[in-house]
Amino acid sequence: MTTETRCWVHGATRADGDFPIENLPWGVAERPDRQGEPRIFVAIGDSALDMTESAGFGILAGLAPRIEAALRMPTLNGLMALDAADWTAARAHVTALLTSGAHSIEKHARRDAVLIARASLKMQVPAAIGDYTDFYASEFHATNVGSMFRPNQPLMPNWKYLPVGYHGRASSIVVDGTPVVRPHGQTSATDEGPPTFGPSKLLDHELEMGFFFGGAGNAMGNRISVAEAAKHLFGCVILNDWSARDVQKWEYQPLGPFTAKNFCSTVSPWVVTLDALRPYCIPGPSRKEGDPAMLDYLRWDNDFVVDVTLEVLLASAAMRAAGTAPTRVSIGSFKDVYWTMSQMLAHHTSTGCNMRPGDLLASGTISGPAKENRGCMLERTWRGTEPITLADGTERRFLQDGDELTIRGWCERPGLPRIGFGECRGVIMPAR
Repeated sequence: MTTETRCWVHGATRADGDFPIENLPWGVAERPDRQGEPRIFVAIGDSALDMTESAGFGILAGLAPRIEAALRMPTLNGLMALDAADWTAARAHVTALLTSGAHSIEKHARRDAVLIARASLKMQVPAAIGDYTDFYASEFHATNVGSMFRPNQPLMPNWKYLPVGYHGRASSIVVDGTPVVRPHGQTSATDEGPPTFGPSKLLDHELEMGFFFGGAGNAMGNRISVAEAAKHLFGCVILNDWSARDVQKWEYQPLGPFTAKNFCSTVSPWVVTLDALRPYCIPGPSRKEGDPAMLDYLRWDNDFVVDVTLEVLLASAAMRAAGTAPTRVSIGSFKDVYWTMSQMLAHHTSTGCNMRPGDLLASGTISGPAKENRGCMLERTWRGTEPITLADGTERRFLQDGDELTIRGWCERPGLPRIGFGECRGVIMPAR
């Protein structure tokens, strides 16, 4: 049975749409007639299904009480705290509601109260994020950046043995469309200093994917194996880890990123579940000849990556005022990573670190083999030596005030519909 005959919601069958019935991502938003009351929604076509309103009208009847209770909450943390079978059951129930059939709400008397225009929603960060960890999982990115600063040793000796990461700042994670204020910081023209303090001049984006931890969590001192990790992958979002490269260069030795990255990270608002992504998963990356063997705790024969196409677009303030389409900066894929989500999570807990529902992990900058696949301005312009020309004729080495940077992501496969993540946008505002 095709999508066209199954789903009756407007916009759910567009070939270039992000949210067909096969997707059904979760999000949190305020609706215009319920301001100040964030609630859980499911995106479908041009609309979104309100879970709180649906529960009030009895439309969620048949779900286990624990699932219905979780869907009435103002964040996704309660749903994330359940197990994968509950996530599948909730998704199946919503599918039935939006499919022409016995359990559909197609002709429900209060359909218009529960299914509202998606464009009218004020989206929120989908979970109360307790902790955020950013990894460095792309060999292409790590090699490119390493060759700029350490041409004789682009990759550090440990890089192919473990997923390198750092703990980011959960409090500064914002949702799509939130303005990004140019940060201040210490910068130095030389490696030896002395530094000066002022607005960053080398502001950058980082093309990343984020994934939310789900399930009951692991007790402190207990590990999650790489084979069990997938059961804790609730779903994925696009993530842009904004970076002040001049601040980063001065501060990153010896303990890595700090204020260069703690000022803002943007996520797309809709969490695409692992259930929706499974048809677009492919076997995990193979190791090349000469690569070291993985240690046993990182090895799983059934490991996988998700083939998500990711596009970065940039528009100056003048371009937006003139109605000029944004310029594509790069295009890449989440499949071009060296370390998988399962490996990142397994390594994170290898010490017995306890994870909690709603914790966010991110891939680090995703880059590929070609120049157009480089996932940040630092790489794309090769430290500013190869500037990009925008559609209005201006050049960019790094981001300027007024620029709007947008990341889009989607999955496609022959015989399957396109499913997408929506957008992850931010406009650069002047330093304060």
